[in-house]
Amino acid sequence: MPIKRVGIISKPKKTEIREIVPSLLQWLRDRSIEVFIDKETGSIMQTSEHCLTRNEMPGQVDLLIVLGGDGTLLATARALNRKPVPILAVNLGGLGFLTGVTREELYPTLEMVLAGTHGSDPRVQIEGELIRADEVITSFLALNDVVLNKGAIARIFDFELRVDGQFVSTYKSDGLIVSTPTGSTAYSLAAGGPIVTPAVQAFIVTPICAHTLTHRPLVLPDTVKIEVTVKSQREAAYLTVDGQVGITTRSEDLVRLRKACSCVELVQPPSTQYFEILQEKLKWGER
Repeated sequence: MPIKRVGIISKPKKTEIREIVPSLLQWLRDRSIEVFIDKETGSIMQTSEHCLTRNEMPGQVDLLIVLGGDGTLLATARALNRKPVPILAVNLGGLGFLTGVTREELYPTLEMVLAGTHGSDPRVQIEGELIRADEVITSFLALNDVVLNKGAIARIFDFELRVDGQFVSTYKSDGLIVSTPTGSTAYSLAAGGPIVTPAVQAFIVTPICAHTLTHRPLVLPDTVKIEVTVKSQREAAYLTVDGQVGITTRSEDLVRLRKACSCVELVQPPSTQYFEILQEKLKWGER
């Protein structure tokens, strides 16, 4: 599909935005492409011209350029709300597992996108619901992970896990993470979970500081339906989506998770290799 309209979403606090955006706008307009920027970027650039909210943007454009770090990309992925708009994510952050395009690669990658010769990397999302007394309280999409964990008080929680209706176990732990392969290098990895390459069709269930040492990370096919029931009479557990959206849960609340029918398409330069990213970000082989 030809690219005629492009949206730019950025992390406004990044000082590089003032340097990058004006020349990027001009580059796109020189190629007769209509450009929109999100309102946060508009406030930094002190303009309201062609400004949209992040939620409005996916319905108006053929490509989204994200300038920032992984957090900016995760927020943008949720704003897609199932719309099949590819994302070109430029890393201006720190670690940058997901934002795989460097500043130097931005324009060469854009040239390939306009020519239709770019690579793409579809990423699975988790679709979830929080159910209380048989009523859906909220629904959500996650690209990285869905986490249930405790608040500030150091008490162990019970989380009852079922897969396709079959009881698995009751986890006594500080929390429970359900992640996609994309999220396997995020919180799940820090909690002792495995690294799972994005091409693997799987979900990973990782307990956080499990009280029972035999409770280890569990890798499941992404065709299953996962249900986690919160078992906590004294303290509230918190449901967190991609580390950004927090919801307070109650005892006997049910979190129901499954593979979303939509995915997030990340634009990748042809030179990008997954294991090279791991070597660079995780410093594999260094002493």
